Amino acid sequence: MANIVGAFGTSHGPLLTLAADQWHLREQVDRTRKHAFRGGTYSFDQLVELRASEGFGPKNELATRTAFHARCQTQLDALGDMALDLNPDVLIIVGDDQHEWFPTGIQPAFTIYNGDKTLNSKYDLEKMKDWHISRIMVEKFRHTEVDTYYDCVPELANHIIARAVADEFDVNACPQVPVDANGPIGMGHAFTFIYRRILRDRPIPLVPILVNTFYPPNQPSAKRCYDFGKAIGRAIKSWDSGKRVALFASGGLSHYVVDETWDERMIKAIQTRDEATIAAEPETMFRSGSSETKNWLIVAGAMAETQMNMNMLDYVPCYRSAAGTGNAMAFANWK
Repeated sequence: MANIVGAFGTSHGPLLTLAADQWHLREQVDRTRKHAFRGGTYSFDQLVELRASEGFGPKNELATRTAFHARCQTQLDALGDMALDLNPDVLIIVGDDQHEWFPTGIQPAFTIYNGDKTLNSKYDLEKMKDWHISRIMVEKFRHTEVDTYYDCVPELANHIIARAVADEFDVNACPQVPVDANGPIGMGHAFTFIYRRILRDRPIPLVPILVNTFYPPNQPSAKRCYDFGKAIGRAIKSWDSGKRVALFASGGLSHYVVDETWDERMIKAIQTRDEATIAAEPETMFRSGSSETKNWLIVAGAMAETQMNMNMLDYVPCYRSAAGTGNAMAFANWK
């Protein structure tokens, strides 16, 4: 049988790849958007008024941003060290797809990639010439200078698919890299961030699991994600291979509006295996970037029937505006 030897969770937001004195570039984007926050939807100016009493001024000073950015980089380095030292035979990454592999014409709730290889596509400066400068800088930290293919593990992917179907989950199997008019499509940022920033371009054979956390109407519920994770965990342990398997949750926690109270509730529920709290959490809380927390719930479900517990390495609420926009960065391992 295969063995689950550990798991990790990390945020992957753009503030991790922008220097602290560049975070204001993302604030410029925030000012043009509507924002989901605690069940409501607000303009930037409405959020400033709504959250005025929370006193974000000191949290937005460059000195604070610089210190918080350094904390995040320390944990990203630590996660990379842990993952590479663990040296699993297979790495399962659970991430969301934001119309990267799947265009607007199709959006499966759960997808397991069961092909032989997957692609990290090179960044194309000509294609990016009309993008916001902050997005250009972020993309260059996620993608490679040349098209790069990573080995995958279809044997495990197919085993997880079969077990998930037996457990009454309808999953989409993706046996090859999707193609559009420009050729093969590279993996989304939830996956490339792990390979480039965490693993430092030292790839471990991969099973990508893609989750529709962002787009209605078929987002799986928090409970469904946790239960799906349990099915994945059972599948790994029943895979007759003797392989050592680790998992990575990519994304989250609260953003594009930071909500420290909500993050604390979700972290505690994961740490204590509190399925009732996870199931009771209103789906309106899992909107926008905060929806990526469901990737953590899947990994937590996979680890729920092991003897390993989640250890929070650090939680860093990175604010970038008076509206409380930004990204709550979280870094954890199960051991």
